Amino acid sequence: MIDLDSQKVDLDKIEKAVTMILEAVGEDPGREGLLDTPKRVAKMYAEIFSGLKEDPKEYFKTVFHEGHEELVLVKDIPFYSTCEHHLVPFFGKAHIAYIPRDGVVTGLSKLARAVETVAKRPQLQERITSTVADSLMETLNPHGVYVMIEAEHMCMTMRGIKKPGAKTVTAVSRGIFEADDVKRAEVMTYINMN
Repeated sequence: MIDLDSQKVDLDKIEKAVTMILEAVGEDPGREGLLDTPKRVAKMYAEIFSGLKEDPKEYFKTVFHEGHEELVLVKDIPFYSTCEHHLVPFFGKAHIAYIPRDGVVTGLSKLARAVETVAKRPQLQERITSTVADSLMETLNPHGVYVMIEAEHMCMTMRGIKKPGAKTVTAVSRGIFEADDVKRAEVMTYINMN
């Protein structure tokens, strides 16, 4: 549950803005079906933009010393975000791989939490990809990190070019994955496995 008070979101301002948008497109905000829409939209924005107050690096501060220095991959992490250019959703899957240094690993759920935190802001897919990779590199200092995100953007589906099903793929390599084609290929093989 989102604590709306702690988020410092100006719900009243959002409600007024939504009312103005409804009026501007020719709707009647006083119509029965729209009476509570500004309030609902304000609460929704407080929830979907809750990542603005969070730092994904916080999730990587809990570590375990396991003596494991081979590939760790969490794939098919579902996420949704909001395009900062049009304020419409985009959604898809993230894949995060890293090779621990000195056996230092983090909890697997922490990788998914980092994606969720970074995605819960007005955002670009490219920025989510690099922010997650950089947060992991800076906090855990692994041998390498590889992050790949594939997503469908509603700004391409419901407006403009109108191409539903088109996916955008972004990838970031850090450390060993930048220079070692074999390690990068290994990750891609695992990501593409069913």
